[in-house]
Amino acid sequence: MKGEKKIRIAMAVTNDLVTDRRVMRHAEALREVGCEVILIGRKELAVRMKKSWEFYVEYNVRLLWRLLRTRCDVVWANDTDTLLACYIASRLKRLKLVMDAHELFPEVPELVGRERVKRVWETLERRLMPKCDGLLTVCQSIADYYRQKYGVEMSVVRNISSEKLKVKSEKCAGTMKMLLYQGCVNKGRGVDWAIDALEWLEDCRLVVAGGGDLLEEMKEYAKSKPWSDRVEFLGRLMPEELNKLTPQASVGLVMLEDMGLSYHFALPNRIGDFVAAGVPMVVSDLPEMAGVVRKFGVGEVIEGERSKVKGERCEAKALAEGVKRVLAREWKEDDFAAARADMNWEKEKKKLIKIIETI
Repeated sequence: MKGEKKIRIAMAVTNDLVTDRRVMRHAEALREVGCEVILIGRKELAVRMKKSWEFYVEYNVRLLWRLLRTRCDVVWANDTDTLLACYIASRLKRLKLVMDAHELFPEVPELVGRERVKRVWETLERRLMPKCDGLLTVCQSIADYYRQKYGVEMSVVRNISSEKLKVKSEKCAGTMKMLLYQGCVNKGRGVDWAIDALEWLEDCRLVVAGGGDLLEEMKEYAKSKPWSDRVEFLGRLMPEELNKLTPQASVGLVMLEDMGLSYHFALPNRIGDFVAAGVPMVVSDLPEMAGVVRKFGVGEVIEGERSKVKGERCEAKALAEGVKRVLAREWKEDDFAAARADMNWEKEKKKLIKIIETI
């Protein structure tokens, strides 16, 4: 597309953009091929975060007003919660519309049991997704789900790190092993499992890098444990800070409770980050994340062991056993070569660019 008329893309997302690595990665890739990308997040619209439908109404009203005043050729909706405003603006201005589904939005844990709210989002998807000029998502499982539900075809652009991470350095014998959780500290993310697992992992410490709805609650929970001195909360880090931290870990934790299809089909960013840094993982037995670990042998899948463990803390005990198995193995850089060759941002980027070229 270089040398042609520059395509202007208005890309909308409901978060504050600072740590949304998928959106920033996509924007950078599109700029590399000559597109001009205008990023519109929650802070750009001056919308305060509220835990209610009021947030989404205010956000979409403000987003629509901004899009109507923004000169662009393509409106890019990141997730279902930005789709309504993006669709209206695209039709009023006769622009192309692209949607990127980062997750199965109506199936997030926060909507489990809230059938009326869930139906609102599903109705929005059913009516508007088939009208998009381009559709993409993070993994094949979600693409298959939407094909069956709405009859739409989606390109798959996986959450693969574009950063050149330093490969994990060798650890000195006898030092405390770092277990790293990086990501949002929200419902169903298994941070409490990781805290509990330290009871059986006396030579390990847990580092939690990320913010979220349950951050303060998890801090208090950790304080209640005799091993609280081995738990450290760093809060939300900038991408460059996280890139320095990740390779220092001995084990990466990617734990999700099976709370709705959004988590069931998840392929978190941190899978690609741990692969890039040569950090072995312990992951939940859910299709996409477990599929990567089993296919390439880059860690342990633990959820399937829950039936063997009795008691209320079976998840934490199984997690601890998975960590022990990872630590018992001597990992080499070559162990991650096949995974890195497959989980390659240069390959994924081509799919992203093809979407723009096609529409």
